[in-house]
Amino acid sequence: MSTKGKDIAEGSPRSSATTIVATTSTTDASVANQQPLSRYESQKRRDWNTFGQYLRNQRPPVALSQCNSNQVLDFLRYLDQFGKTKVHVQGCLFFGQVEPPGPCTCPLRQAWGSLDALIGRLRAAYEENGGLPETNPFASGAIRVYLREVRDSQAKARGIPYRKKKKKRNLIKAIGDSSNLPLQQ
Repeated sequence: MSTKGKDIAEGSPRSSATTIVATTSTTDASVANQQPLSRYESQKRRDWNTFGQYLRNQRPPVALSQCNSNQVLDFLRYLDQFGKTKVHVQGCLFFGQVEPPGPCTCPLRQAWGSLDALIGRLRAAYEENGGLPETNPFASGAIRVYLREVRDSQAKARGIPYRKKKKKRNLIKAIGDSSNLPLQQ
């Protein structure tokens, strides 16, 4: 005769252990069925957590709801100390040279492209975490101005002017437009 039903009804230790194991295996199965995050989603989550930690470490700590573009700009400047891009200062002998012939003492900074991508990820994360697009500190004009200044200064320091890539015209549209032209005789 089986005692399974009796154990569960009486709440014996053996029945609760079985219940816990069953619940755990169900939880493990649901976690295993989740898709792993894409590289972009992983970076976005890591960047969002890093920014949140930065705000908590401020004295006094800044609540995310009270965050504005000034804290974002401070965060971007803070990140410069971890940069790997040599940016020559105005007085450097190698300022404006594409490939400097020797070492110098100019600072390492975050590359403009890295900062631009970071702001894009944080801007998306802010809205995904309940922030309103109208109050998004990562989308403010001050951030766009800062990124433009960083881009221009880094381009000058390297001697390479930044040129925005032009959009390629749609080839099919171009062919379609030329077919409407009157024939010349």
